[in-house]
Amino acid sequence: MTEKKWEQSVRKVIPYVPGEQPQETDVVKLNTNENPYPPCPSVRAVLDKFDISKMRLYPAPDAKVLVDAIAERYKLNPSQIFVGVGSDDVISMAFMTFFNSDKPILFPDITYSFYDVWADVYRIPYKTCPLNKDFTINPDDYKQENGGIIFPNPNAPTGVLESVDMIEDIVKSNPDSVVIIDEAYIDFAGAGKSCLPLIDKYDNLLVIQTYSKSRSMAGMRIGFAMGNEKLIKYMNDVKFSINSYTMNTVTQLCGAESMRDEAYFTETVEKIVRTRENAKKRLAELNFIFTDSMSNFIFASPQKKSAQYVFEELKKRKIYVRYWNKPVICDYLRISVGTDEEMEKLFNALEDIINENS
Repeated sequence: MTEKKWEQSVRKVIPYVPGEQPQETDVVKLNTNENPYPPCPSVRAVLDKFDISKMRLYPAPDAKVLVDAIAERYKLNPSQIFVGVGSDDVISMAFMTFFNSDKPILFPDITYSFYDVWADVYRIPYKTCPLNKDFTINPDDYKQENGGIIFPNPNAPTGVLESVDMIEDIVKSNPDSVVIIDEAYIDFAGAGKSCLPLIDKYDNLLVIQTYSKSRSMAGMRIGFAMGNEKLIKYMNDVKFSINSYTMNTVTQLCGAESMRDEAYFTETVEKIVRTRENAKKRLAELNFIFTDSMSNFIFASPQKKSAQYVFEELKKRKIYVRYWNKPVICDYLRISVGTDEEMEKLFNALEDIINENS
């Protein structure tokens, strides 16, 4: 088809492809790393008490009630907190704000597949650094000239956790670049694994987290960044130049309540971690190999059948996991950690699929 003249000026990119969202209700959905448990009870209370007449008013542009709750929980100044509509929005804003040089930004070749999309959208040059054979990062790869660095920790889709010491080595080696650590899954890694304490030591470090995983609020879309006050001010300057009212009032109130309920947060995270560790044992019994995931998913490779075959057979049974037909990872499935009941259905199905015709 001949391209129209006006199309020649269109910004064309290959979009990010999210995990499939099946519409049936009788499925086991383990493909998008959602939390299998509901948000904390106080979120329900906010929704029950909310005065609907307030919807006629614009939300607070500074999201003060939410920012203050996050700052209190992490023992930071509110001026060190930036909030956005999911961590995707926060990371996108960070790309727009900090990655503006002619030098390429750096991120792993196997990582969150939105990074290269944002780079293309914003016309940011980038270079991917290959992971080691065990899917770990080689810190020396991030000591070359660059216009910025970003990677998740734990990584996605591998679930591999890098040490705080390794991350500090990278940040310390790049004083002239902003280094962004995407900690979407850090709450499942255990205490002391976040690199957040480093923001007091390095003014070029931005740490991003989300409500979508450990706080069971993917549908609310809340993400936040923590860092030096100057970094946060720069991000807010860009945000308020685009749209001051990005987060609605109900979301701000629910997010604040969720952040305050530490007991429920701890309980659900611990349940997911227990289920994850049990799942590793069950997958090993089925002859899967996998990374030692520290997230709410497991990156696993079946040894008796191809990953694509297992993926398709699970889908026939209305069990959804994630599969990428890409080099290096085409032999792996990413399996979100569900409830114990959901995981039992998965294991029963896997046993049938793996052992059929054997």
